[in-house]
Amino acid sequence: MSSGLRICRNWQNTFRQHPLALAVPLARAGVQNVNAGHQIRTLQACTRLLRSRRDAPPEPPPTNFSELDVLGDTPAPSTSVDVCMYDGFGLNSGVTIANGDGALLVNGEAFAWRPWEGKESLELVNTKGQFELPEEAFGLFDLLWPRPDLLVIGVGKHNLPLSPRTKKHIAELGMRVEVLDTRNAAAQFNLLATERGVSEVSAALIPIGWKEGIGAMP
Repeated sequence: MSSGLRICRNWQNTFRQHPLALAVPLARAGVQNVNAGHQIRTLQACTRLLRSRRDAPPEPPPTNFSELDVLGDTPAPSTSVDVCMYDGFGLNSGVTIANGDGALLVNGEAFAWRPWEGKESLELVNTKGQFELPEEAFGLFDLLWPRPDLLVIGVGKHNLPLSPRTKKHIAELGMRVEVLDTRNAAAQFNLLATERGVSEVSAALIPIGWKEGIGAMP
């Protein structure tokens, strides 16, 4: 209980009369008019406070934020990424992609992805420090229709800009692209695929252990 409310209740218990009726007895008892006025104003304020406390509507129940999670009861897709490993990925379905392979997650299916084979070298970064892949790395999308609206690319442990050449090719396939480091790309794919569906969102992920010229072999 607040101190102000406690004082007001003490005043109410002591003086049961209307505050204005106390002016005369206080004056007769030799109390100065200033003090009497102060007592009256105090009691009037207390009366208003107690009345407002009685008339106040009941407080609403606390917000249950779990009820606001519209995706809380939505099952995760079987191709959602449970773990990003040094040399691969563990998926929700129990499938493990390992041995340094990347993961291509398209339309509810998971494929081992080796985009470096189209370049005949274990190098995915061009001389400008941009992530660049050959057109053959996206050959699966040439066979797929309708294609996903969004392709999320995970470029390894650290984020890199996507080369204009690769970005242009993905746009020609009719897809938007989002480029992130692999851990964040996997998390983004999980969220969007659950929210929008696996037919609308796909992912192409490079293992977090990838090293230029070496690969991601353990």
